[in-house]
Amino acid sequence: MPGHIVMKRTLLLVIFCMWVPMNVLGRTGNTSVSSSAKRNIVNIGALFTLNSVIGRSAKPAIFAAVEDVNSDSGVLPETKLNLILHDTNCSGFLGTVEALQLMEDDVVVAIGPQSSGIAHVISHVVNELHVPLLSFAATDPSLAALQYPYFLRTTQSDYFQMYAIADLVEYYGWREVIAIFVDDDYGRSGISILGDALSKKRAKISYKAPFTPKAPNTTINDLLVKVNLMESRVYVVHVNPDTGLNIFSEAKSLGMMTSSYVWIATDWLPSLLDSSETVDTDTMNLLQGVIALRHHTPDTDLKKKFMSRWSGLKNKSSASFNSYALYAYDSVWLAARALDAYLKEGGNISFSNDPRLHDTNGSSLHLTSLRIFDGGQQFLQTILGTNFTGVSGQIQFDKDKNLVDPAYDILNIGGTGSRRIGYWSNHSHLSIISPEILHSKPSNTSTSNQHLYSVIWPGEITATPRGWVFPNNGKPLRIAVPNRVIYEEFVSKDSGPSGVRGYCIDVFEAAINLLPYAVPHTYILYGDGKRNPVYDDLVYSVAANKFDAAVGDITIVTNRTKIVDFTQPYMESGLVVVAPVKELKSSPWAFLKPFTVEMWCVTGGFFLLVGAVVWILEHRINHEFRGPPSQQLITIFWFSFSTMFFSHRENTVSTLGRLVLIIWLFVVLIINSSYTASLTSILTVQQLTSRIEGIDTLISSTEPIGIQDGSFAWNYLIDELNIAASRLVKLKNHAEYTIALQRGPNGGGVAAIVDELPYIELFLSSTNCKFRTVGSEFTKSGWGFAFQRDSPLAVDLSTAILQLSENGDLQKIHNKWLTRSECSMQINQVDSNQLSLMSFWGLFLICGIACFIALTIFFCRVICQYRRFSPEAKEGDVEEIDLPRSRRTMRTSSFKDLIGFVDRKEAEIKEILKQKSSDRKRQASHSSDGQSNSPS
Repeated sequence: MPGHIVMKRTLLLVIFCMWVPMNVLGRTGNTSVSSSAKRNIVNIGALFTLNSVIGRSAKPAIFAAVEDVNSDSGVLPETKLNLILHDTNCSGFLGTVEALQLMEDDVVVAIGPQSSGIAHVISHVVNELHVPLLSFAATDPSLAALQYPYFLRTTQSDYFQMYAIADLVEYYGWREVIAIFVDDDYGRSGISILGDALSKKRAKISYKAPFTPKAPNTTINDLLVKVNLMESRVYVVHVNPDTGLNIFSEAKSLGMMTSSYVWIATDWLPSLLDSSETVDTDTMNLLQGVIALRHHTPDTDLKKKFMSRWSGLKNKSSASFNSYALYAYDSVWLAARALDAYLKEGGNISFSNDPRLHDTNGSSLHLTSLRIFDGGQQFLQTILGTNFTGVSGQIQFDKDKNLVDPAYDILNIGGTGSRRIGYWSNHSHLSIISPEILHSKPSNTSTSNQHLYSVIWPGEITATPRGWVFPNNGKPLRIAVPNRVIYEEFVSKDSGPSGVRGYCIDVFEAAINLLPYAVPHTYILYGDGKRNPVYDDLVYSVAANKFDAAVGDITIVTNRTKIVDFTQPYMESGLVVVAPVKELKSSPWAFLKPFTVEMWCVTGGFFLLVGAVVWILEHRINHEFRGPPSQQLITIFWFSFSTMFFSHRENTVSTLGRLVLIIWLFVVLIINSSYTASLTSILTVQQLTSRIEGIDTLISSTEPIGIQDGSFAWNYLIDELNIAASRLVKLKNHAEYTIALQRGPNGGGVAAIVDELPYIELFLSSTNCKFRTVGSEFTKSGWGFAFQRDSPLAVDLSTAILQLSENGDLQKIHNKWLTRSECSMQINQVDSNQLSLMSFWGLFLICGIACFIALTIFFCRVICQYRRFSPEAKEGDVEEIDLPRSRRTMRTSSFKDLIGFVDRKEAEIKEILKQKSSDRKRQASHSSDGQSNSPS
């Protein structure tokens, strides 16, 4: 039954059973009592256990605060606070009675209680009476619920403390913790929040170990013996400070404060140590290596002033104080400042009887003594809006009624005291920088920004403990092993002591032997031995706690990683396609296969094009490119194709011709080299052919596909590739593999088999290489060992597997079990060795551009020469003939003249042009002489 329900029933019992004090019997007739008679006196209440670690620090702080308020003229100048103190005596029942009696004194605010259990009950009372309840020590996160509007926490909620612990667990890489806590509202609620916080970090509470608040040491001893038999070695201790040391005393006697253990204590432990001026050596010996959290309070001048006053405070029963004393002191000041603001806003202090609380006939219970604070709602809002700096830091409430900027000091206890290794704040989480500095910067909670100083752990070690060991209860791991009937080299049943054998078993045993601790285990065969087990069912059995782990050829796939944890893969794997193939016989036309048809055509065309271009460029100046037309045509063809072997005899003399030829020879060099390499590959590599070219061919077809019985490939092909289940055929052994492939789809067999690469390599070697893989692997995965979620063994074995791989032992085990002949190569398709135009179009483009530029320059120069060479037609000749016919004759004559001009030698043309130039100069000279000799 929840604690708050029990406390509600206790409250009802108290109301009907308690005796009302005699001094309030005469107050039953008033419906409203004005405070005018005592306008300068306002009652405030305090309710907590005086003789406790928290109470001994809080009592003098509260009295000091009341005295400071009453002596401060700036706050409540016309009003004095009257403190009414009640002791709860560490009892939920007595605390409830004391709280009800406190409410009879017309208090406007109550300070306390420190007990979360009592706070739950009293919160119902103050809700009805509209009296704000300021608790400086009730840290139960559930008290912040909307159910308790008049409850205000003036300390930090355990909600933030548990998230700080979760960040610590994540920072050190632990995955499981054991929670040891007091079984009351305070303990249960805090651990519940811890479980939620850890789940967000992919961690968990593996076991909850509660005990009653006043449990004897024998009970605690039995509890610790039980948790010591479990795997986790990370303990979170969330108990009361008055009895918490009993946990460590019993743990010390059981040898649980040595190396490999981790102890994390909540703020109760620093509160206990801080409230004692000196701690004896025996107590400190119990706590060596413990990590603890303490409320962070800034080192302000106010705090330092309060610390210097402590030794002179009245009602002081402890030599020192803890953080709860600071919160208690600020709680009084919060009430005083809010009351001052409330009165200045015109608020009145008056109380009214609740008509629902009336005395029954014959009852001595005067319920009318419990009265409602008329201005309670307004006063509550004033408190929520108050903002000031106290000795504990900033006193301001957020929208959830929590103090702003929650923070904790993280302590490492060692030697004769404690050492601060960092801070936790809701702003930036773990840091070695104080929260006051971080609050001035943007929030950064990234993993790389989390830092703490080094820790000295129990056993005086500095290396971070693993946080997990194999349990000491002697119960071996239950390891499921698939009982295979095919590919027994990987794992199979054996008559030896372990009952199993194979490659996977040897890898697992080698990894286990590398662990720094013993792991007792026993193998349990999974399957009937008549057919391969379904591996998905095997993994689900591990997740359902039927087995602790599964060892074998288990593929790591997505749907399995969602329910179990896998180790580092110890073998690479992936799905491939196997199909029947036949060898291609050599062809007499094999020399044509290196190039595609388009490549052959373009290459031949460019041979002719380059030959023609070079002939045009060389014809006018190179006698080797002149002669009868038939001889010139032969020259073009000979020169073109002789460049293929760099055996052309004709020399090029023109600059443009040499430019074109050198570029073309570079192209020919590349083509020759590529052709030679491709032809060599085609003639020397065995050529195989198959109708199936890979997984894409299978998807597009309707033919049956073979699948290994029990393989994950069944679900993968159906769910991921949308292949119909009716097309899939389960094959149980090698014989069925071979028969199905040989028969083919038309003979009742399959078109191809889809299976994992390690299996296929063994299958191909056992069939004398009659079949081949086609295409490439279309999935990438690996084999690993499966463990239950969050099992630390998965992490440790992953490290061991990497070590096996690095030192070569993994390869040795592989060679021991999986030696085979090399025949698992893929099919070499002829088309894959053919060279297409796409590989060479850049070269052809460069060569074509060079030819075009050379021809353009050549013809521009020829036309310029022709215009200088061609004589101008006489005008009289043109007029004597018919105009249209003259134009046609001139056009034909001009083209023939141009062709004839181009065909003539360059030297001849230059000589004619030189002669014509001389003739024009001579004519010009004669003409000038004739004009000078004519009579005037």
